[in-house]
Amino acid sequence: MCNFTEIPYFEANNITIFNADILVTNAVADSSIDLIVTSPPYNVDINYKSNDDALSYDDYLEFSHKWISQCFRFAKDDGRFLLNIPLDKNKGGQKPVGADITQIAKDIGWKYHSTIVWNEGNISRRTAWGSYMSASAPYVIAPVELIVVLYKDSWKKLGGSRENDITKEEFMNWTNGLWTFQGQNKKGAGGHPAAFPLELPKRCIKLLSFIDDVVLDPFLGSGSTLISAYMHKRRGVGIEIDKDYCDIAIKRLIQEAHINQYNISDELQYA
Repeated sequence: MCNFTEIPYFEANNITIFNADILVTNAVADSSIDLIVTSPPYNVDINYKSNDDALSYDDYLEFSHKWISQCFRFAKDDGRFLLNIPLDKNKGGQKPVGADITQIAKDIGWKYHSTIVWNEGNISRRTAWGSYMSASAPYVIAPVELIVVLYKDSWKKLGGSRENDITKEEFMNWTNGLWTFQGQNKKGAGGHPAAFPLELPKRCIKLLSFIDDVVLDPFLGSGSTLISAYMHKRRGVGIEIDKDYCDIAIKRLIQEAHINQYNISDELQYA
């Protein structure tokens, strides 16, 4: 059972959204979350409404330490943490983002299990080549992102319904740690500037949680994680600092997941 200590912004059909800041919120009870699936801000100067995405690298790592610590507190002893982050970045200098954030998570107490490489086929977006056609100072850029698989204490799940919904074909394909599918365009995510596609949380949820488990996304954004959670019979919790993005997530839950609108507060007026 996931007990909440703050009033939700939205709650219906085992889906709960908090308009809150993951760095300071106590909305979620300690040791109550089975699976965390999220993609934090990448600190590449994306124009979010309520988040500074152009921190110094040291400040970004400090920010990462704070929110990952919060997630550690919220997770059950057999809780799992799937962290979608860049492999590296070159904007503002070459930085091993994936390695640095993984080490931060380990320092906090998360245990490392594996890394899934997500090939979203975005090589065509490249604009930086360094010394073009010259060995002087070229940039080497891999068109992939990481999904780092971590766990709190026990990798083997000790509780939950023990009820799976993954097919044999899905299991065989998704336990291959190279995932290839397209990223999400802004239009399809209600205009959110950096949403991930439903395919990403769907795979994470079906592969690494049981039916009725509690799934948390501490950077809810456009709501992809909660849509996938609802569609696959998990309980979903989202934390999002920006009210407008909360509203986008709610609209997508209604339009794409067909969540029961009759259980939604009349104040929301999204039906």
